Amino acid sequence: MPTYRYEGAYPGGERVTGVVEALDQSDAVAQIRQSCEVVLSLREIPRVAAKDPLGRFRRVSAKSLALVCQQFAIILKAGLPLVQTVDLVAGQTEDKVAAGLLRQMSEDVSNGWSLSYSLERRGEGLVPATFRETIRAGEESGDLLSAFRRAGDYFARMDKTRESVLSALTYPAFVIVVAIVVISIIMGYAVPTFLNMFDSMSIELPWVTRALIAVSGFFQKYALVLLGLLALGLLGLRLYAATEKGGPAMARAQLHIPILGNIARMGGASQFAHTMSMLLAAGMPILQAIETSGRTMTNAWMSGEVLDTLPGVEGGRSLGECLSHAKELPQMLVQMAAVGETTGSLEATLQVLAEYYDNEVDLRVKRALALLEPAIIVVLAIFVVFILMAVYLPMFSMYAAI
Repeated sequence: MPTYRYEGAYPGGERVTGVVEALDQSDAVAQIRQSCEVVLSLREIPRVAAKDPLGRFRRVSAKSLALVCQQFAIILKAGLPLVQTVDLVAGQTEDKVAAGLLRQMSEDVSNGWSLSYSLERRGEGLVPATFRETIRAGEESGDLLSAFRRAGDYFARMDKTRESVLSALTYPAFVIVVAIVVISIIMGYAVPTFLNMFDSMSIELPWVTRALIAVSGFFQKYALVLLGLLALGLLGLRLYAATEKGGPAMARAQLHIPILGNIARMGGASQFAHTMSMLLAAGMPILQAIETSGRTMTNAWMSGEVLDTLPGVEGGRSLGECLSHAKELPQMLVQMAAVGETTGSLEATLQVLAEYYDNEVDLRVKRALALLEPAIIVVLAIFVVFILMAVYLPMFSMYAAI
């Protein structure tokens, strides 16, 4: 829909400027005359905004968004005008992407744009749709301060969950990388040295040594081929996941991986519950909240199941009833959503569910890592014992023959 910048005048002669969205110029004039008696000037704002110097491949992190929202809430509570608030937050933000976006938004708001409209035009690809829609709902409800507070809490939780998972995965990932490097060095350099020594001796090698020779020779001969096949396989999976059918199929397959599937399912449920609760609290209609929540979910299959509820809810059915047809959403989420609707406390119920699933994800990640770490050690121990037997058994045979 085109956007027009106008200048008008009140009956007393006082002039006013602003921005209005309309189907055409006639519709724009009709809307403006509802508040202004005379339209002095009207021109369409180009659909393409100024070139974005930030680049579309960079995004504002959840941590930076949480900080930005907290700063907005503090300054707005102090009673400063919105334009001055945006300027102050832009100057205090250390994230270069966020600061550049805020400077553009400050200029837009000074020219009469609403904050949400500026975010829509400037922030696509830089900030999540969840953030943009929350601010839009806050403006429409007249409670922008609460919208920033809720958004700040939401992104702070998202960042805390992400940091918790990354922190838990750091040590196992480090151990696996070190193990791969050590095994590669042993198989590529240490083992061939011993095997060349055994080849020069006229002794019968035990089966474990012969097996190690075969494995070492195979990897030396076909290592590059295996790496190439692995790279092609990963590239193929990535390209398939980018297709319309492949994305949901890969996402559903992730939900059925032992242990990890349940973690992904609960993480998706937490994401949906958090987003829905925040958007409903901001005053967004339930249909729009469902659509925004579904489109911002990480798992494509679960996202599709949420979006599939839209026709039913629009037709008058309850959200809980529509969610009951989803096969991958946790049943507790479906049942509690139905209870929340019945009691008129859907927003609060979803918030409780979000916190529950956050705790479950954290607990299950810790349990999985508690099993993974000793499993890695056991596998490494077996490999080391295998190599030691392959190297020392021929030596023992040689000494026994002397």
